[in-house]
Amino acid sequence: MEPLSSLAVAVLGSVVGFASGFTVRRARLCSFGAVEDAWIGGDTRRLRIFGLALGVALLGTQLLVVAGLLSPQLSTYVPTALPWFSIALGSTLFGIGMALVGTCSFGSLVRLGSGDLRSLIVMIVFGAVAYATLRGMLAAFRIDVVESVAVGVPGAVQGDLPSVLQWLGGHDWRLALALAGSAVLFAAVAADGRLRRSPRLLTAGIVLGIGVVLGWWVTGVAIDEFEIAPKAQSLTFVSPVGRALYAVLTTPAGLADFGVGSIFGVILGSFVSAVYDGEFRWEAFDDPYEMRRHLTGAVLMGFGGILAGGCTIGQGISAGSMMALSWPLAIGGFMIGARIGIAFLMEGSIGHMFRRHFH
Repeated sequence: MEPLSSLAVAVLGSVVGFASGFTVRRARLCSFGAVEDAWIGGDTRRLRIFGLALGVALLGTQLLVVAGLLSPQLSTYVPTALPWFSIALGSTLFGIGMALVGTCSFGSLVRLGSGDLRSLIVMIVFGAVAYATLRGMLAAFRIDVVESVAVGVPGAVQGDLPSVLQWLGGHDWRLALALAGSAVLFAAVAADGRLRRSPRLLTAGIVLGIGVVLGWWVTGVAIDEFEIAPKAQSLTFVSPVGRALYAVLTTPAGLADFGVGSIFGVILGSFVSAVYDGEFRWEAFDDPYEMRRHLTGAVLMGFGGILAGGCTIGQGISAGSMMALSWPLAIGGFMIGARIGIAFLMEGSIGHMFRRHFH
């Protein structure tokens, strides 16, 4: 199949983003909310829905790989050296940041579409810090200091589980692992009777998973075989926000990108959903404390998200669909960071939190 034009890729990205934003807002699905439900209330329903999204994405993505329609090494998630310190630190900072904001970067875009002006400020600060960390004044520190702490993948193969297992045993377990992993994730959803009676949540999880698969397929088809830099990408909401902000301020040519298109698609999908449900409302900060908390969270998410290599969607689902070795490390960091952030919010300050837990 002929490679797609950049404009076509961006349009398809906006379509995927629209569907994701529309269904996720209607389902009230939020990655931080899912973690908070599990940590504080012991309710794992929304966490299981993200598992459903991962299961759909895992199965679909690996079928693309087996069919020869996608080359994992063309993504950024499976390098031959794992920057473990950067991923652990970044995901933890991102988790703390999303607790302070009350949602992740994807959730902030969904909120923005429904009229939350707090999220507009958060996304501007988040995007600026993310771009500074990706290509600006913080990039040298990220590359030379934080990401320099890395461990090579055994056999110098690409950093995904099937490649490592094949190097160890000589057999390709890719399809078997995908089938087994997705089956476990689907079973976890089916085991909860309340979820079986929650069509909006189920729909949101399935659409999000399909969106990740479509992202890989669209950008995989669009790759020019003579291009040196990896270009295959799927849903993630860290670097695309930074690149979108940079493109808006400098050159519109940068808008012709799947990730950037998905950003605007999510906002529009959420807006249509909010209007359709009669729930569109303008909202702003209640007081200076709330603004400081959101701005601090935006900085932590922007910096941490780039160090982690993605957000709760990018590392949590897109990287997970690749069976990347970074996935468990990032998920652990997000969970720990979110728990620290929740404790901070409940205690009111870092000093109070540590005095209560360590004295």
